[in-house]
Parts: sequence; C-alpha cells; structure tokens
Amino acid sequence: MSCGNARVGGILPRKCFSGIGRQERLSPLLFYGKTPAGGCLVATLPASEKGAFRRVERGSLVKRRSGIEAEGRRPIACIIPPFLLERMAEAGDSAIRRRAVVDLAQATAVHAVRDLVRTMPSLLATPSPSCCRDRLIYDAGGSDNLPGRLVRREGDRRSRDPAVNEAYDHSGATYDFYSEVFGRNSLDDAGMTLISSVHAGEADGEGYQPMNNAFWNGSQMAYGDGDGLVFGRFTQALDVVAHELTHGVQSFTSNLVYRGESGALNEHFADVFGVLVRQWSQAGAAKRGRRKEGASTKDRKATSRSERSWLIGAELVVPAATRRAVRDMQHPGTAFVNDPLLGTDPQPAHWKDRYRGTADRGGVHINSGIANRAFVLAAEALDDEPWQTAGRIWYDTMLEIPSRASFADAARVTTRIARDDHGAVAAEAVREAWKAVGVKVSAAKRAAGAA
Repeated sequence: MSCGNARVGGILPRKCFSGIGRQERLSPLLFYGKTPAGGCLVATLPASEKGAFRRVERGSLVKRRSGIEAEGRRPIACIIPPFLLERMAEAGDSAIRRRAVVDLAQATAVHAVRDLVRTMPSLLATPSPSCCRDRLIYDAGGSDNLPGRLVRREGDRRSRDPAVNEAYDHSGATYDFYSEVFGRNSLDDAGMTLISSVHAGEADGEGYQPMNNAFWNGSQMAYGDGDGLVFGRFTQALDVVAHELTHGVQSFTSNLVYRGESGALNEHFADVFGVLVRQWSQAGAAKRGRRKEGASTKDRKATSRSERSWLIGAELVVPAATRRAVRDMQHPGTAFVNDPLLGTDPQPAHWKDRYRGTADRGGVHINSGIANRAFVLAAEALDDEPWQTAGRIWYDTMLEIPSRASFADAARVTTRIARDDHGAVAAEAVREAWKAVGVKVSAAKRAAGAA
C-alpha cells in the first residue's frame, strides 16, 4: 500500500513483492510500495504490530495477487479493532480462526502507511459532478480488487441486492445528517462523491473469503459480508457506516493522528457521529410515521432518554447471550462479556482505568470508551436531542481540535465552545461529564480559553 497512484506493496523482510505474505524472518519488517516514478516508499512497522505475525499459524498468510491499485487497499480505519481479531484468531473453530488471521494481517499492513495517507486527504477525494449528494455503489464480487463493478449510482432504482441498497441508503443518511444538521456538503464540505464497495473479500491462499470488517480508505468505503458466525453483513448497521464515513470527515478537519490519545479521540468522534446519524435518522422516521397517522409532532421529543440506544454495531453482531454490540458508549466494557469468541469488552469507563500498553496503536479502540461515556453524560444532561446542543459542540470541536490532541484538550475545547456558544448550563454539563470520567478542566485553562 502507498499514497497517491502508487501500487500496493506489502510487508517484507528484504525482498520485495506485491501483496501481503507470511514472514518467516520477522526483522526488519518493512512496508514497500512502488511510486509512479519508480521509486520506493518504505516504512518500518512499529514493534507493537509485529507480534500479530508471530502468533499466526504457518501457511495462513499468503502472497496477494499483484496489480491491485492503491486506491483499493488503503484503509484509514476499520470498525472491528485488532484485539477482537486477535481473540478470534485463537478460537477453536478453524474457520473463524482462519478468517481472523487473514483480516489481522491486512490490518497490520494498513498501520504501516496510515500516517502517510493522512497527509494528503484532498488528493484522494472524488468530486461530485453536481457538487451535491452523489453516491456510487460498486460490487467487489467477493474479491479485494476495489472498487469493483458499478451497480448503482445516484438516483438509480433500488437493487435486488440488500447490501447495495443498505450502502446506498446509509451513505445517503450520513450525507443528509451532516448537511441538514451542520450545513456540511459531504465529507470534505465540497461535495465529495460517496463511493462504496459491497461484498469485499480477503485473499486466503485458496481464493477469497468474505471480509470480516468495514473500512474507509481515504477515498471510499468497503464492506465485507462477515462470517455469519460472529458478524453479519457490515452494511446492515447505519451507525457502522456513519462511523466509517466520519473518519472521512475527520481527515478533512481535525485529522487526528491515529495513535494514543489522539487516536482514541479519532475513534471517539467516529462513534459519536455514527450513533447520532442513527438516532437522527430513526427520529425522522418516527416523526414521518406519526404524520402519516395524523398525529401532531409539535413540541414532541423525537426520542425519550429511555428509548435512546448508545450501542455501536448492534445490528452487526450475530445475536448471542454474551454479546450485544461492538461497543457501548453509555456503559463501556459491557458490549460483550465472557463471549467464547470475543472475550470481554476491554473498554474502560474512567481515565484511571485507561489502557497504557502499545497494542491497538496505544489503545485507540479501547480508551475511546472514556470519551464516549463523557459525551453520553453531557448529551443526557441537556434538555434537547443529542445531535442538537451536544452534537453541535462536538462537531465544532472536531473542526478546531489539533491533530495531536489529548483528552484534556478535548475536555477544554468542548467546555469552551459550550460556554461561548451555548451558555453556562451547557458548559457545566460538559465540564461535569468529563469530570465524571476522570478528565478535569482546570480553572486556569478555562480562564485561558475564555481570553
């Protein structure tokens, strides 16, 4: 993988080839890609990522087919975190284990070039011919050769394929949310075309298997069909689609570095707006239903607090007594508990319990739970819909926050924006929400923010 028009490379010791292959010699592990001028892009994998290759079974990781364009395999962020794939790679079921190993290898390769990709988001955008909502849905046909065959474009009739319709509808709902709530014109605020590939697959040495993930790669979305055992079709969940597309919004705004605290905030903002898109869309459907029945919608809340769901990916996971979703924003650490395949949700709900290790790029999918709970507490404390005051505060923060922001930065900026734009009550709600999860805004910094 590489940036611009470079072709996909792979992870390799010394010898170069196109694709991902098993590493018999693990040091040094390098990323290699050919540029249009014939030069090489080389990056060393961080030590924290090398363990993924040591744990896999012999023969499970194989060389990919050559000639896949970089646009096809340049994921910025995946919805399923690596620690879940690692857990599944240790499963007793050989089919689940095999799928997880292949997905984990792909995720490991992605991390080597993530920072290169984030430096040039505008070069990866496909402009809309109308500068308005424009969707293109492709069918990857179970392969990893993206985008695939064009099967539906903006304004076309519905397809017989539910995945095509879900990708079309959910990307449209995400566009409409950002447009109607925040006045934003697509991910780049300049009418960027929303491109999606459904039925994406991963090479496993004998052909292709359905991808057990969804990702945004800087220019398009790609969705796998899941394994049917733990995860279903990834287009099913609106919050998952909106989460991934929000990574696209971030690349044109805060562009948060995907490691440590800033990486956890990157995942946090994607979770926040993923859930808000779903809640907003559900509220609109409910209001339309009431109008159809002739009931008044004036002054009626779109959702009550008891009706709100703060789960991420509830429609995605195959139902089981031990799993409810991929993440729970309101109660981090409870989305899955003692699950035979996933284990127990590792997300902390408080800063004192934060993950301090190097896995998951410093806990980007783990520590995001702390900020997620802060947002829920703030949204529930305010007397309107979550996408209104709280959503606006967090959106404006996403536009302003620095790329290497810490949790303390996020707390300070959200509190200042709440005070300046929404008043003392909103500021107190936001400040208390961060305090409840162990992130405090000092009086000195509050005063500095007001200056």
